[in-house]
Amino acid sequence: MGFMREFKEFAVKGNVVDLAVGVIIGGAFGKIVDSMVGDVIMPVVSTLFGGLDFSNYFLPLAGQTAQTLAEAKKAGAVLAYGNFITVAINFLILAFIIFLMIKQINRFKRQPPPPASAPPAPAEDIVLLREIRDALKSK
Repeated sequence: MGFMREFKEFAVKGNVVDLAVGVIIGGAFGKIVDSMVGDVIMPVVSTLFGGLDFSNYFLPLAGQTAQTLAEAKKAGAVLAYGNFITVAINFLILAFIIFLMIKQINRFKRQPPPPASAPPAPAEDIVLLREIRDALKSK
């Protein structure tokens, strides 16, 4: 029974649960970024560069003469470097967004400097010694 109790304590620790939530949200966020790149950014990039479609950039490795990546894959092995370009752009966008998020979180975590307040009053013996010093100077 000790093993099960130990496993239960491990599984419900805050760090494990936080990690699970992070993985789930990260997966959903990855789909959003994939859609953003595939449906918004890549068409704009394609238009800017004269109608390029990165998804159909490939090198046939089995001598195929297909026009699209899907047809070429059916006919044999291909080196689909266009997909790699799209995934690399996905990664860069995702890394940039995460960088901005972490930067914002760190900004929120920084403690504001303590408000400027009057210095604490000197101790009684310091005040008394200063009075004695000032009295000796005046003689």
